[in-house]
Amino acid sequence: MQVYKKNASVIRGALNFWRTENLITEDQADKLSSSIEVIGFDWRKLSMFSILFSIFSFVIAAVTLIPELQRYFKDEIMQCITLALAATLCYVFGAYRKARWPEKFYSNEGILFLGVLFTAAAVFVFPIMLEVRFSITSDDFSSLILISYIIYAILGLLLNSKLIWCFSLLSLGSWLGAKTGYISGWGAYYLGMNYPSRFVLLGLFLISSSISMKLYLKTLPLHRSTLVVGLLYLFISLWIMSIFGNYSDIHSWYGAKQIELFHWSLIFALVAGGAIYHGLSFDDSVTRNFGITFLVINLYTRFFEYFWDGIHKSIFFGILGVSFWVLGIKAEKIFNICSIYNKANITKAT
Repeated sequence: MQVYKKNASVIRGALNFWRTENLITEDQADKLSSSIEVIGFDWRKLSMFSILFSIFSFVIAAVTLIPELQRYFKDEIMQCITLALAATLCYVFGAYRKARWPEKFYSNEGILFLGVLFTAAAVFVFPIMLEVRFSITSDDFSSLILISYIIYAILGLLLNSKLIWCFSLLSLGSWLGAKTGYISGWGAYYLGMNYPSRFVLLGLFLISSSISMKLYLKTLPLHRSTLVVGLLYLFISLWIMSIFGNYSDIHSWYGAKQIELFHWSLIFALVAGGAIYHGLSFDDSVTRNFGITFLVINLYTRFFEYFWDGIHKSIFFGILGVSFWVLGIKAEKIFNICSIYNKANITKAT
């Protein structure tokens, strides 16, 4: 069995534990240990980082592609068609590779990501084509973002691609911000809500949608991605609101007292606590980890808010250092308890 060095040490540790507990014989332990073949180099990780770097390079290439297209293809319709064809080819080729070689995850998703880039470029060129060729103009660019969302959502479902689906949800968030901003005349408020509070509602909507997505076979593989993006929208928006509240501009915020923002911090903490409770109750690592992470972020944000100007910097960073030290010790203790618990479960299973 080929495993990485870290996994091999865990397996051998388990074999030694079973041998000392007389759960397996010396011969069995030696035979099992000899069957372990350590992989000397992590080619999977190299593949992941190489494709990520190539994607970053392709992003730069895509940004510089549109001016080149405008140079070689004077007709805006041809520019839009060329980009749309390139996106279609990437989606078709990526879908073919995904069906033929599903184990080549990173390269398959990388090809699909190229399709995402070409789609975004085609949507960007589309209004230019309408303006130049048909004299159709509009200040409401949210419709273009909505088109991107629809394309990505349909392709994400058809190709069962978490990557494309996540881009559809990001496009949905961009559309919400652009559309509500346009309707409100690019003011700070829409229906009495500033931008972060609108994204709190979007986050709650996506989280509730992820629950219903588990009921259908087609959307089941994508429900986890929907949950993660929804939690990101929710917690990042609540974190921003715990700092700035629901104020419309920076001048109003400067005039506000800390106590006027306290209820946002409390709501942020309660939501994080609710996520932790859900994660522990239903053994959901995603909600548990989000809750713990943002509860810690909330506490340290409040520490900076209340004590940065109030105490000497040496005392401030001293308290900060002690708190991180205590956090590290507690995390180490929890890790050790979990290790003992896992060993006990292994013993019971054998």
